[in-house]
Amino acid sequence: MLRIGLTGGIGAGKSEVSRQLAALGAVIVDSDLIAREVVAPGTDGLAAVAAEFGPEVLRADGSLDRPALGAVVFADPARLAALNAIVHPLVRARSAELEDAAGAEDVVVHDVPLLAENGLAPLYDLVIVIDVDDEVRLDRLVRLRGMTEAEARARMAAQASREDRLAVADLVIDNSGPLAELAPRVHEVWDRLKARQGR
Repeated sequence: MLRIGLTGGIGAGKSEVSRQLAALGAVIVDSDLIAREVVAPGTDGLAAVAAEFGPEVLRADGSLDRPALGAVVFADPARLAALNAIVHPLVRARSAELEDAAGAEDVVVHDVPLLAENGLAPLYDLVIVIDVDDEVRLDRLVRLRGMTEAEARARMAAQASREDRLAVADLVIDNSGPLAELAPRVHEVWDRLKARQGR
């Protein structure tokens, strides 16, 4: 099994790269998706979040009110740390389950947004960074996700710098251009991963 860490700043196109790698045969372990799973209605994770942050972070139907929770934690590092202390161990446990279910011949790609920020590079055989110029990312966040420029800049500033991400990269995929240019780059990286696995 080859264990890959995949990361990139918000707006870099990590989800698209994951999708393309999955189509080529990679087993994808998506931390964002798992982070939603572990606080779904009826889970111990959601109960723990509600106990820590109060009923105001729940919607009327009992599901997590993400904007309300975000308003609390992104303004207060101590509250964010409290949330992470609940969610991160649950995400790690579920990620390990998914990886354990993969075969010895599989390439397992862990899609981890905060890989550089949390010093997780040593956990993987290789780290792939999707690299995009900050101004291109800003444009995508405003144009495609409907953020204001201030919101987009704040989200970008809360993550590792481009330089910090590149410092942990074993392989870099440039995704600054149009979507049509991405597939050949993903294929090239996939070929390198399979070649390494075959050694």
